[in-house]
Amino acid sequence: MSQIMFLHGVPDTPAMWGPVIEALGLADKDYRAPAMPGFGCPVPAGFDCTKEAYVDWYIREIEAAAAEHGPVDMVGHDWGAIITIRAASLRPDLVRTWTVANALPHPDYQWHTMARRWQTPIIGELVMALAPAAALKKGLADQGLPTDLAAEEAAHWNGTMKGAILKLYRSAKTAGTDWYDEIDKLPERGLIFWGVDDPYVPVEIAEKFAADTSAALSKQTQTGHWSIVERAPELAEALKAHWA
Repeated sequence: MSQIMFLHGVPDTPAMWGPVIEALGLADKDYRAPAMPGFGCPVPAGFDCTKEAYVDWYIREIEAAAAEHGPVDMVGHDWGAIITIRAASLRPDLVRTWTVANALPHPDYQWHTMARRWQTPIIGELVMALAPAAALKKGLADQGLPTDLAAEEAAHWNGTMKGAILKLYRSAKTAGTDWYDEIDKLPERGLIFWGVDDPYVPVEIAEKFAADTSAALSKQTQTGHWSIVERAPELAEALKAHWA
C-alpha cells in the first residue's frame, strides 16, 4: 500500500491533519506527517530555513517512505502545498498522486499583507515580537479551527517557529516565478482542494493552476484558508476517490 505523506503549513504543525486523518480512518502505519524543521520541533544544525532547504528536507522524507512502500500519495496545505508541488515536480518518480489545499506557487500570486511584513527586515521582527500565542489561538479559532486544535497549534508559537517563518518567507519572495516553469513535470494525478473564502490566496490562483496542470479542482464554499479542517469529511471523501 502506498504511504500517505501529509505536510502542514505556516504557522501550523502536523496536528492540523488530525481531523482529516480521523475522517479517513487511517492507522499510524498508513501515513507520515512530519513536522517541518522549526515547527513544533528544533531546527537542525546547519539548516537555514529557506524554501530550498525545506524542499530538500521533504524530498528526503519522501525518499524514505518510497523506499519502504513505493511511490507516495502527497497531501499538502498552505506552505506544505507549495513544498509538495515543488518536491513532486523535482521527483515525480517518488509520487503516485498529489493533493494540495489553499496555496500554490504561481507567477500571478501576490503575497498577502502579513507575508510582506514578514519579508521586510526589522518590520518582520517587530511583528513577531508583538504577536503572542494568545493572539494566534484567537486568530485560528476565528478562522474556523476548533478551540482545542487552535490551542494546540498556538502552544508551539515560539521564537524558533517565528525565526523559521521569517527566513522561509524572505527566501520566497519570487517562489511563484522560481518554481512554476517545472510544473509540467508533475505527476498527472493531481487534486486541488480549495476553500473559496481564503483571505490569503484567491481562488483564481487555484483555477489557473488547475487549468495549467489538468488537475481536478474541488472548490469548497463557505470555508476559507483552513478548509482541510472545516471540511475534513469532504476532503476525506475526495481523497478516497482520488486515490482509488
